[in-house]
Amino acid sequence: MPITHGELMEMTLVGLRVLREVAERGTFTAAADALGYTQSAVSRQMASLEQATGARLFDRYPGGVRLTGSGRALLRHAVVALDALEAADWELRGAEEVERGRVRLGFFPTAGAVVVPRALAMLRQDHPHLQVTTREGTTPSLVRALRAGTLDLALLSSRPPHRSPDTDDPPLSVEPLLETHLAVAVPAGGPFAERGSVSVEEIAGAPWIASPGTADEPLLGVWPGLPGRPTVHHTARDWLTKLHLVAAGAGITTATPTLLPAVPPGVRIVPVEGVAEEVRRVSLVRMPGPLGTPRQALARALRRQAADLAD
Repeated sequence: MPITHGELMEMTLVGLRVLREVAERGTFTAAADALGYTQSAVSRQMASLEQATGARLFDRYPGGVRLTGSGRALLRHAVVALDALEAADWELRGAEEVERGRVRLGFFPTAGAVVVPRALAMLRQDHPHLQVTTREGTTPSLVRALRAGTLDLALLSSRPPHRSPDTDDPPLSVEPLLETHLAVAVPAGGPFAERGSVSVEEIAGAPWIASPGTADEPLLGVWPGLPGRPTVHHTARDWLTKLHLVAAGAGITTATPTLLPAVPPGVRIVPVEGVAEEVRRVSLVRMPGPLGTPRQALARALRRQAADLAD
């Protein structure tokens, strides 16, 4: 049944903002926390939207909610409407939109150690009035933010077979920037430091430093497919924290050569032998469509830094 004009008028700006937040966060609870609402208020807003559209907007599952086809269609229009209102607010307050534009960038954790800071430094020289805001996150959370229109670009990491980060429509634009090989970071004073490589058998029993596993991402920092159960002595989300723990002799962790410029003294990056290479690809991901001037500028800077690291 088509939606009437009167029913469309029932979709308030608050409801559209709540829809975008739920789509990005993946749960009503997380959306409520982000907005400062109660969960029941979020539920009421979504129920009102579903009543106004006459369509189910979310599929419920034990870990949260996912947008239905109708929900994705409404979200695309909601993003356009909310962005237009935000642009109008900027214009009315006298903000210039082209050279003084804004870009919102998301990235996976290790990208924040080298690629992102260097790209931002380059941008400050070439486009001093361009405002970039950044956010670190897991692949699922960053993809949801792209779909919700709260991020413009995202740097994501993938492993073979390098599928698209989601299967929703329209398909995301995925531009590979860099491929690197996983290795291990070991203490400079430890038994592996002076070796040209180490074997899986040798590192299997070593004390590991890893990120805490989540529903979105598996345990990061432990070599994939180790025999037996790895011994994790320390957990830390930040990669530089993990590298400093390695330097202190607290254990070992996985790393890629792209981190070399940020590696603290006392750490060596050593390849692992006797197993298939663990390839990691860094891609620039965004919603399809033309890029405006500010986003093009940031994309060029990210490409340049990725190319420099590959050389």
